Amino acid sequence: MTRAEAQRELLWAPRAWIDGRWQERVLLRVGADGHWAEIAPDTPVPPQAEVLGAAVLPGLVDAHSHAFQRAFAGLSERREHEHDDFWSWRERMYRVALRITPQQLQAVAAQLYAELLRGGYTQVCEFHYLQHRSDGRPYDDPAALSWELADAAAEVGIGLTLLPVLYERAGFALPELRDDQRRFATHDHSVRALQRAVQAGRRPLLNSGVAIHSLRAAAPASIARLLDGLGDMPVHIHVAEQTAEVDDCLKATGQRPIEWLATHTALDARWQLVHATHATQAEIDAVARSGAGVVICPSTEANLGDGLTDIPAWLHAGVPLAIGSDSHVTRDWREELRWLEYGQRLQLRQRNVVAAPAQGQPSSAARLLGRALGAGGRAAGFARWGLMAGARADLLVIDSADDALLGVPDERLLDALVFSSPGGPFRDVLVAGRWAVRDGRVTAPVTVGARFAEAMQQLWSGA
Repeated sequence: MTRAEAQRELLWAPRAWIDGRWQERVLLRVGADGHWAEIAPDTPVPPQAEVLGAAVLPGLVDAHSHAFQRAFAGLSERREHEHDDFWSWRERMYRVALRITPQQLQAVAAQLYAELLRGGYTQVCEFHYLQHRSDGRPYDDPAALSWELADAAAEVGIGLTLLPVLYERAGFALPELRDDQRRFATHDHSVRALQRAVQAGRRPLLNSGVAIHSLRAAAPASIARLLDGLGDMPVHIHVAEQTAEVDDCLKATGQRPIEWLATHTALDARWQLVHATHATQAEIDAVARSGAGVVICPSTEANLGDGLTDIPAWLHAGVPLAIGSDSHVTRDWREELRWLEYGQRLQLRQRNVVAAPAQGQPSSAARLLGRALGAGGRAAGFARWGLMAGARADLLVIDSADDALLGVPDERLLDALVFSSPGGPFRDVLVAGRWAVRDGRVTAPVTVGARFAEAMQQLWSGA
């Protein structure tokens, strides 16, 4: 074995975030399968190891993504009429969904996934409902757009959990899709077929689950058929994002959305309730009893005016709490964690709302990161996630020379990383034992940015 090969397998960091705290002088051994074979604190530097020279963190999972919406980020921030809300934003977003081609989708997704890597994500859960040609006809290969996303992820080196989406109606009282939703149409059998096709591809860093767009977009019988015999894989669903959605569900079923799920489905640890913005205490308690998780997307929820969920209540109930970037107005997990806390501060007029000193967790950043790590891994279908033996060998090397971190005491590094001025704090990013980012630059081909710029020009020229 050459020295270069040994260094790829054996890393050493002066400090690493393990089991919710900083540990010193850490040896990290990458196994042949791209997973951690050994994590050993308090270990001298072996002569054959690559010395990382700065503190390291685990990579995070972006547990909710609509990749094509990256082409729309920043382009809906004007109000031309008297009123603007989630529903008017959705109408504009649909126009993007109807225009984008497979090649443009691949270009947009590759750019997005490169940005997510630089933002500290090493795995992304793609809630994938863009399925058909622009006229609504299926592609010859029904998984054609799934492969575009998989190719984009493989090109930049990020892990991908593909979640084909059950999407069959426009609302509780609308049994058909609207014409501007024609690219989204699926049924339970086609979703299962897409999931099986992705899994059968056996691509590195690619796994799959299923998703249900929302209760308004899928009939109860179809949800039941989708889940029948599904096995142990992630199941994601948008739920209770908007008050209008809650009102419609009450009118149609007599129950609130999360209440309906808890009553009519076998919620368990496979389930991920995305947004769950408008939840009562009784619903939070029901989710906690079921073992299901919640995925919060603070930057998108703020951008769309969704409202604020009760983060302290979810944390107190012990519900797994993952984060997602959703519409990608932000592509950095630090900002998602920051806004999880800041939203509560603004609402309650308090500080460090999510900290729990009585439980030995005085750091808001540490408590949120701990929840996001474990919950995110599970949302992506991994039994183990983080800096632990058996988990995939992902890590982030912090750039200690970043302006926001200069002079920060070691024990407050994570606090400053999350709550100080945004910068580019991750110098290097490792995914499955391979460097996907070096010195702040994605190691993917330099054409990624150029292809994205060209796709954006094609999509928006004259728009």
